[in-house]
Parts: sequence; C-alpha cells; structure tokens
Amino acid sequence: MRHDASTVVDRGRYEHAVTPWERDAWRKAALGWAQGELEALGLRVTGLRTVRLRPWSVLVRMSVAGRGAVWFKANPPGSTFEAALGSALAQWVPEHVLEPLSVDPGRGWSLLPDGGERLRDVLDRGRAGFPAWEQALRQYAAMQHALVPHTHAMERLGVPSARTASLPDVFDRLVAENSALHAEDRKRLRALRPRLVAWCTELAGVGIADSLDHADLHDAQMLVPEPECRRFTFFDWGDAAVSHPFCSLLVPARAARDRYGADVLPRLRDAYLEPWTGGGRTAAELRRATTLAWRLGALGRACSWGRVFPGVPGTAGDTGAAESAQWLRGLFTEPPAWNNADPA
Repeated sequence: MRHDASTVVDRGRYEHAVTPWERDAWRKAALGWAQGELEALGLRVTGLRTVRLRPWSVLVRMSVAGRGAVWFKANPPGSTFEAALGSALAQWVPEHVLEPLSVDPGRGWSLLPDGGERLRDVLDRGRAGFPAWEQALRQYAAMQHALVPHTHAMERLGVPSARTASLPDVFDRLVAENSALHAEDRKRLRALRPRLVAWCTELAGVGIADSLDHADLHDAQMLVPEPECRRFTFFDWGDAAVSHPFCSLLVPARAARDRYGADVLPRLRDAYLEPWTGGGRTAAELRRATTLAWRLGALGRACSWGRVFPGVPGTAGDTGAAESAQWLRGLFTEPPAWNNADPA
C-alpha cells in the first residue's frame, strides 16, 4: 500500500496485523470524514500525519493550524461503542474526560482534541511521583461514583454488561469459548467456580452499585492536568464494561506496584476508597471488597482481549484467546494482602 510523504505509519509489535487502514476505500472515507468535520469547525489540517496501527484501533494524529494536533480514532467491531460512550461521558462527567470534537457512533469513529501529556511519560521523566497515582485514583473513583445513575444508558449505547451478579455467567462463557485453555485449565477453573460465586455474592453484599469499569486504567491512559487545573483526564474506553467499579483497581495497582513496590498498595487502595466511604459501610468492608474485586477484575481483562482479537485459529484471534486464557489463570493468583485485608 502506498502512502504519501506526509504520512508516517507505526505498527509497533503488530507488523502483520490486518486493520481497515489497508483498504483504500476505508482509508479515504475515514480521512475524508475527519477532514470534513474539522473544516466544519473552522480548522485546517497541516503538516505531517502520523498513523498508529494496532489490532484494537487505528489512531491518526493530525497537525491542525492554530491548535497543535487532533486525533482520529477508529475502533474495531468489538469496541465500536467507544465513540458513543466518549460523547456521553463528556456530557455526564465533562471535568474528567476528553470532549470529542465529533463522533460517528455507527462507524465507531471519534475526533478528539490533544489532551496533553500522559502520566507515564511524566513519571518516566521524574516530574511526578507516587502521590500523582493517589490523586488520579481518588479522582477516578469520584467519577465512577458520579456515573452510577447512568449504567443503563451506557448499556443502551453498547457498552458490554458484566454486572457483579452476572459475573459467574461471564466466567462460564469465557471458559467455554476460549480455544487456548488446556483440558487441565478447564478442570481447575470449573472447580474454582463455587468460590467465584461466593466472591461475587460477598462483593455484591457490600452494597456498592455497578458503574463504569475502564478495565485497563494504566498510566498511559491518564493525561496529566495543567498546573492550574489539578484534574487528570481519563481516556481510551475501548476495554470498558458496566461492572463492579472496584474491578478497575486491578490494572493501576499492578502498574504502581511494578514501579514502586508492593508497599505503596495500601496507600493507593485507601486513596481510591475515599469517595466510596459512608453509607454505613466500614473501612474494613470496603478494603475487603477491593480484595474480592482484584480477583474478579481478571474477568474484565479476559473479556476485553476476546473482543479486541476476535477470530479463528491461525489468525490474530489466537492472540486474544491466549491473553484471555492467561487472565483466566490469574484467578488462581492470590490478591495482595494490602497489609490489612484477608485473602479471598
């Protein structure tokens, strides 16, 4: 496929991944839509266009006269809902998310403003430390709390439903459909099911309503606030589901542990729990809930890999099945002790 000199294509580790970008008609339609929407806003594309191709998205960075850059994003069928969800979040919780410049919900296309620096890049340069994680997780939990009334609306937009009470059914489907699990894996997982049902029952009993679970909230999915703003911006909702909100803690806690060590986990957990206090729930009950959700968060990760890489053996679908199977095996891993919480 030929590209003009103003386009740079980055495939990362997925050199052979097939994306719609390879199709001339799709590429022409997508770029034409983006340019038309920008022109309607009085904006003009200039300079170099950088294309980032991954199995889970096509991302195009376009330089725009007078405002730096804008981003075009196209989702695969399994996460087409992200365009509509991003637009809705900008109405429900505008202080926490990017407001799209334009969306095409039917095609899963979004046109997004540049939101600034990622937390990961700032951390790597030593311009922030662990307190930034605490601030980000405290804010993210507050956003989840505010989104509780909108869960049914999210599901109507196509956001996958993995509500706490339904997680055993999600587990059954994942185990039954995964082609990468060995016979011994299936045997062990099926034997684990009664414990998983008990975890779900206990977690539901804490009384925290389902909300939006980002399901992949690491430090490259958070944009650092401007000095005068002091608010992070959360983005990239293609892995999201309506589920127990505490399941979101799994990914950022693992990332912070990898960077700073396990000693930071109690502080991170307690920062996240601040917006959930009250309502007659004790600190011990909330901390116990995070231990249960750490286990169950693996189901959300397994689901998202299956959505991102649908397919049959011998195709990119093998990657999704293998990753999904790895997360299912993670159900056997003991959650962190958090220094003062009992293991599940």
